Amino acid sequence: MKNQFLLLVALFICTATFAQKDEIKAAEKAVKKNDYVTAAAEVQKAEALIGSADDKTKAKFYYLKGETYAGMAKTDPTEANYQAAAESFNALFEIEKEQGSTKYTVLAEPTLNTMVTEISAKGIKSYQDKNYSAAKTELFQVYELSPKDTVFLEYAANAAYLDKDYSMALDHFTALKDLGYTGIITEYTALNSETGERENMGNKTQMDLMVKTGTYSQPRVETSETKQPTIIKNIAFVHVEMGDTEKAIAAVKDAREVAPDDVNLILTEANLQIKLGNKDEFAKLMAQALELDPKNPALYFNLGVINGEQGEKEKAKDYYRKCIALDPNYVDAYINLGSVYLEDDKVLVEEMNKNLNDFDKYDAIKAKQADLYKEVIPFYEKAFELRPDDIDTVRTLMSLYENTEMDDKFKVMKDKYDSLR
Repeated sequence: MKNQFLLLVALFICTATFAQKDEIKAAEKAVKKNDYVTAAAEVQKAEALIGSADDKTKAKFYYLKGETYAGMAKTDPTEANYQAAAESFNALFEIEKEQGSTKYTVLAEPTLNTMVTEISAKGIKSYQDKNYSAAKTELFQVYELSPKDTVFLEYAANAAYLDKDYSMALDHFTALKDLGYTGIITEYTALNSETGERENMGNKTQMDLMVKTGTYSQPRVETSETKQPTIIKNIAFVHVEMGDTEKAIAAVKDAREVAPDDVNLILTEANLQIKLGNKDEFAKLMAQALELDPKNPALYFNLGVINGEQGEKEKAKDYYRKCIALDPNYVDAYINLGSVYLEDDKVLVEEMNKNLNDFDKYDAIKAKQADLYKEVIPFYEKAFELRPDDIDTVRTLMSLYENTEMDDKFKVMKDKYDSLR
């Protein structure tokens, strides 16, 4: 009885193997005819039993499956088809690498390279067109197809961040960190003797060859800095955007271990600490930032923003003035300085509304408002001088001129406003 059972099992395995090989042959014929729908059906039949197949059969199966879904992606470029092709080819490469074989790898690589080229071109174009929703998917597909091209995972992470898909961005940036991604590249360049322009030679051999011919000179090898600190910083910034203050602080501290002198990181942590009400820690971090970069106008501008958000109006004004002193053309500092002053206008308007029947008091408050406007006007006029096509500045100036009865200036600004609409 036992022998009979073993015989039945053997017969079943034998029959399944033959069926599987028949389906793989059918898929192979369909692929050669570009009949990918039929090929997909045969591949699906064979897949149920592929786990028990030998490595050579598995390699052929994954090659055919990859070719099938790559072919389907030509007419139906969905994420599912690209992903199925990528997973199949990568499974093939892994199997043959373990076998020490390249039989199907050599056949699959041209298809894979074509897919990578086509999708990367689409993804880069989508990114350049600021279509980040499409770019984040397309650029990640490139990485799935070719995991060795880790830079596309970085591009996908950046696209997801710009698309405000913070969950996806966090996944990608965390994956980059876990992979130990550095993004370091080495460039081999030389000066074109005819044009005088420096050109990328691609590799050292090509660079040396072109220099020997005399058509290029002044060879140069440059290695970029590691992107690891940036990746860790981005993880922190994503947590900030997601509103997870505790995780954001932990990520920022992690980033600061890699880049302890990064002023933007210090500012980010300071802003997070003040949100948690940790004023002492905030003050300590601000002191560190100023000590590291005391002549950086952007630092004072950011300090103005942070203090303004915390209701510290006088401190915010002081920081904006220091920013302007260091860089008289820092247009946003003028706008923000004016905006801080105009916060007092809300109180004046409320007081006027309360005293509509008390004409003397109303007129006195109205006079204070006019004085405030006249004090603020120079800030916005300077901003307009530096950025004449900013419609918000134009609109603000138009309102200020109208309320201070500067009719001639109001008309000029009104004409400017109409031209920008």
